[in-house]
Amino acid sequence: FEADLLGIVVDRAFRLADLERENRQLLAKQASETPLDGLLTRDPGMVKVCRLVERVAPTTATVLLLGESGTGKEVLARGLHELSTRREKRFVAINCAAIPENLLESELFGHEKGAFTGAIKQTLGKIEVADGGTLFLDEIGDLPQALQAKLLRFLQERTIERIGGREEIAVDVRVVCATHRNLRDLIAEGTFREDLFYRLSEI
Repeated sequence: FEADLLGIVVDRAFRLADLERENRQLLAKQASETPLDGLLTRDPGMVKVCRLVERVAPTTATVLLLGESGTGKEVLARGLHELSTRREKRFVAINCAAIPENLLESELFGHEKGAFTGAIKQTLGKIEVADGGTLFLDEIGDLPQALQAKLLRFLQERTIERIGGREEIAVDVRVVCATHRNLRDLIAEGTFREDLFYRLSEI
């Protein structure tokens, strides 16, 4: 063999090994940072939904996710957050069906000290905690009617009042909602506000 030719072959081998290692590192980094990596699908319809999530994420639009339980609505909601300009802030989720009606208002809007029996300190609600980030309201179809009006006011004014408070607090939050229920049927039954539906379903 010729020493010069062997030198060229060895040099190329090292460069190829470096490129392959760099490629593996980039692929691993990309896989770990994919916001929708919790959703596995080959279905063309779901792939289309994922592409829509990627397009909508950078906007400020309020998004309503509809689908049966277990179809990945929260994964899509987290993907919307991670792909948005708000990803450095908090993603706050609350299940509207899992919290008793008498506690849900306090969970969402917070309360002042002494606002009711047992309110021994000021507590921030989920909306205020999510300031600057994303608020995910799961099972929005189960939201009590009294709170529907209060949520609608927040979406219109982007301010809240804690229970027992007098001060209006400005909150900048992206709202994403999800439900397995047919909201149009609930509207027809009179159990869900039509104006709230249109506020929540910009996308």
